[in-house]
Amino acid sequence: MALDPDRVAQWLAIPPDELAARSPLELTIVDTRADLYRHFAQEMFDEMAEAGRARTELSLIVPVGPKGHYRLLAEMINDARLDLEHVMFFGMDNWLDWQGRPLPLEHPFSLEGFFAREFLALIDDELRPGEENVIFPSPFELDRPAAEIARRGGVATTYGGFGFQGHIAFNESPSTRWTPITVEQLRDSTTRVLPIAVDTIIAHSQRSLGGNVFGIPPMGITLGMRELLGARRIRLYTDGGAWKQTILRILLFAEPTTDYPVTLVHGHRDVRVVVDAESAACPPTGS
Repeated sequence: MALDPDRVAQWLAIPPDELAARSPLELTIVDTRADLYRHFAQEMFDEMAEAGRARTELSLIVPVGPKGHYRLLAEMINDARLDLEHVMFFGMDNWLDWQGRPLPLEHPFSLEGFFAREFLALIDDELRPGEENVIFPSPFELDRPAAEIARRGGVATTYGGFGFQGHIAFNESPSTRWTPITVEQLRDSTTRVLPIAVDTIIAHSQRSLGGNVFGIPPMGITLGMRELLGARRIRLYTDGGAWKQTILRILLFAEPTTDYPVTLVHGHRDVRVVVDAESAACPPTGS
């Protein structure tokens, strides 16, 4: 379903201080990126701590982007002496090389490597979850995440970001007319390997490598929308600033469409979106 440019223009013109009241999804706007990272860390910590007190296992799908909350979260875990033996982390996606194989963990684009270095390694040894409780999707075990999710009774919360062209994890808009995908098919998609969309490569090259598109891994692996939407709660965060001003409003107001896969969260029973003030600002009109 192509979006009507006039409707998009109307969404873009909504003042930031009216967005939350007019949005069909629950929206929280915080002042700064630092505030967003603290909110994200606190939300995850509170959920893990509550499950610990209740002595229940907790399965979470987590992103590596946003990233700025993980050091804060590790500090909170250590300060509270919160043992994470009851928590299962599912990484939602990862980059792959041109042959569709995992990058070395030390590679700067390995999301699994980042999660290990910038979160897990910062947690005191006696509090850290076991290796069996951290699963990132692998091209060699495509069905493992879905099987583990089912074995553990489902996911409590999908924590995620969203891309400027509407992807969530690496669930991007289908890129060729030769493989038309319906909303229903995308909603039922599961873990898969796929080429990275050109605009995603350009965005990451601009943010990370001074525009060097040749340095961006060309393929990825992602949990499907079935796994992401199957969680009991969905919490979406962005610190993208101007990059995310338009897609935020499409996310909030558009009906589900494969052109912007993140819109498929509409209809889920418990979705909250948290953004910083720059990401909620009205983008320039270009007129």
